[in-house]
Amino acid sequence: MVIRLRVLLVEDNLELAGNICDFLELQQIVTDHARTGKQSLSLIEQSNYDVIIMDVMMPGMDGFETCRLLRDRSLCQTPTIFLTARTNLDDKLKGFQSGGDDYLTKPFEMAELHCRLLALCSRGNRKDIGMLYFHDLEVNVQTGIATREGKVLNINKIQYQILLTLLKHAPALVSRSDLEYEIWGDDLPDNDILRSHLYQLRQIIDKPFSQAYIQTVHAKGIKLSIEE
Repeated sequence: MVIRLRVLLVEDNLELAGNICDFLELQQIVTDHARTGKQSLSLIEQSNYDVIIMDVMMPGMDGFETCRLLRDRSLCQTPTIFLTARTNLDDKLKGFQSGGDDYLTKPFEMAELHCRLLALCSRGNRKDIGMLYFHDLEVNVQTGIATREGKVLNINKIQYQILLTLLKHAPALVSRSDLEYEIWGDDLPDNDILRSHLYQLRQIIDKPFSQAYIQTVHAKGIKLSIEE
């Protein structure tokens, strides 16, 4: 039985995009095409793909920013390969840091692209997307479940938002004002309710365990850190 793969190609060069689509169709790979990062975000919300081929240099959002949005906001787990003429190490590292899985420099042979697509498909979807970690503390953003040492933490909505914000910035410091804005926006509570929620969160996350993670830096803010 032949398994039909479905690929999304994000490429603003119409001639190159046409060549890639024609080649992949000959390999019995169904290919959708987006010319911009914004258009690709819309297509991914509507359809499931086995692999995304992402050009880096595009008008508006470049490929790195598009991939970062797919991972962080859309929680897209689809493996992604970047196509670009950039060959220096810093650009390659930036591609992987933004959520890419492979990197193919232009010009390239279609046969190599095909092999790389098959290799990515064989690995399946990413399993780390939507997971935030700090040592043995983790949050699954897709399910909203927080655990430490594998034990589920029973936290309320506001405590979850505090933890999520601290994890996203860890181990960097988050100011109290930034933390309050992240939770309540412009509708700030009249009293210092953040202090109460932080105390309760410490009782759940830190007190039952040997190592405390939530650290307060006087007059500066809060962070996740391990005291030495």
